[in-house]
Amino acid sequence: MKLSDLNKIFFIFIIFLNFSHLKAEEEVDIWKKDNLKTNQEVNKEKKVDSPLINKNLITTNSIIQEQPTSEKNDILLYGIWDPDKYNFELSMWSNTDGANIEKTISRISKLQLSETAENLFLNTLFSYSYTPENISEEDFLKIKINWLIENNKDFLIEEFLKKNNDFPNKTKIIQYLVDRNISRANIKVGCDKVNFIGKDIKDSYLEKFKIYCLIFNNKKNQAQLLHDILKEQKQSDKFFDNAISFLLGLTDNKNKKIKDDNLLNFYLSSVTFPNFKYEPNNKTKKSIWEYMNAANLIVIDDFNDKQKIKNIEYAANNNKIDKDQVFKIYRQIPFDLNTLINAENVYQSLEKIEGRALIYQKFLLSDNVKNKLDLLFLLQDEFKKQNLSNIFVEFLSNTLKELKENEIPKEYTSVVERNIILNKTLKQKKIKFDDKILHKSKLMRYFYEKDYPIKKTQKELDSVYKKIKRNKNYFYSAKDIAVLESLEKDGIKIPREIDHKELSKNYSIPDSLNNLAENGQKGFLALKIVEIIGEDEVNNLDSETIYFITYLLNKLNLKEFRNEILSSALPLRI
Repeated sequence: MKLSDLNKIFFIFIIFLNFSHLKAEEEVDIWKKDNLKTNQEVNKEKKVDSPLINKNLITTNSIIQEQPTSEKNDILLYGIWDPDKYNFELSMWSNTDGANIEKTISRISKLQLSETAENLFLNTLFSYSYTPENISEEDFLKIKINWLIENNKDFLIEEFLKKNNDFPNKTKIIQYLVDRNISRANIKVGCDKVNFIGKDIKDSYLEKFKIYCLIFNNKKNQAQLLHDILKEQKQSDKFFDNAISFLLGLTDNKNKKIKDDNLLNFYLSSVTFPNFKYEPNNKTKKSIWEYMNAANLIVIDDFNDKQKIKNIEYAANNNKIDKDQVFKIYRQIPFDLNTLINAENVYQSLEKIEGRALIYQKFLLSDNVKNKLDLLFLLQDEFKKQNLSNIFVEFLSNTLKELKENEIPKEYTSVVERNIILNKTLKQKKIKFDDKILHKSKLMRYFYEKDYPIKKTQKELDSVYKKIKRNKNYFYSAKDIAVLESLEKDGIKIPREIDHKELSKNYSIPDSLNNLAENGQKGFLALKIVEIIGEDEVNNLDSETIYFITYLLNKLNLKEFRNEILSSALPLRI
């Protein structure tokens, strides 16, 4: 080759290197800490592609420029949704003391949130944001992860893993997902699912489960190779090594004791110990109870062992196992015919467990609706006395639903209705419009139909107002005013004759909440609204509460949340 040719090749190579360097400099990730530098010129309207949010487009704004480099230089952001999806900003917590947020979330966590309240809570807490004042990034993240785990939000946990590549406490969230798969005792599904969990994630607990899955799927050579690697990396332990060697057919099981420090070890114990037997108690982890329940390992050999039955009742009441396990045991407790016939008279003389079992069996044998109802509500009282009501609530509801309405005695109608749980969510019910009442009129479609036309809404408002105007005694309620202020906020003209601003003076806004809105504390105000709604669906809130919630959301331009509230609370649903 000629020297001139070599020079040409060298020259091309240098150009290629320079081009690659320039190309690398063009890649931007707004969530990465190294890119949060104020000396960069960032246009407020610029769209940036972020790999941490699954390639969604997100609008950057002046928040990035507002923070000094020294303060935001080392920050990583964790979440699921872009903040602008719900009209939040990265600085949604910037004016809020983290201690107040912790206290509020702690109170919220004790509530069984309604569907609407939970939606608002999730969309607030899991929007990408900077950390609040006086709380570390790791502690704020821990609050989020703990809530997901404690509330079994498996789908959201998987979403969180997809959109956040590395974060503190990652091991905890991975172990939770692995345990959820094992606890269902459907290892085939669990092993299929672990392939997703394992993408780009290295964790010893996860790797151990993957090794077992390879054995389960009869890929023993691959399992042995991965096991050897795990041992070389000193990520294994003696118990696991013994169990895997046994499952690979290399040695006998050398483990002498069942290990229950985590669910994976417990599961391996159950498949490697001959004549496996384990007695759970009140201190046993929930995941182990769940697995034993799913694998039919909860067995009562001696019905005189009341402590074991009490442990099972306790587990069922705390949602660790299926509640049917309790009734399954009750059905098997033996009683003679005379005791069954006189159940209502003798049950109080028996030990509490036997008393409940006796009433339950008498209920099963009864063929009279009135007698069935008497026994059901007697059994309800007995569960309440022992603080075990959670076992009975769903059973009672399902049993009452099976009764024919025309067979229920009139004196029982109201109590039967009170104890039936309605499974149909609010949003599933049909809406019935009434154009003679503003907040029940066809105007409500604007709040729940996506991209509903402004012009069409304006015409509908004018039409509805003509009908209302004919009623000289029409009273504009707090709900009506909430609708009018929301429509005006979005650019719809309100008829001059409706002085809604004067009418709104009849309703007060709590000072503590109004101050949060004045200070722009969007995130914290959203959490306070979640706490106010709590366990109630918003259609059960009083008119004034609905009004001031809507007022505050309008004030902070949180339209998505406002529409969620109005579309849930106001239309007549049947």
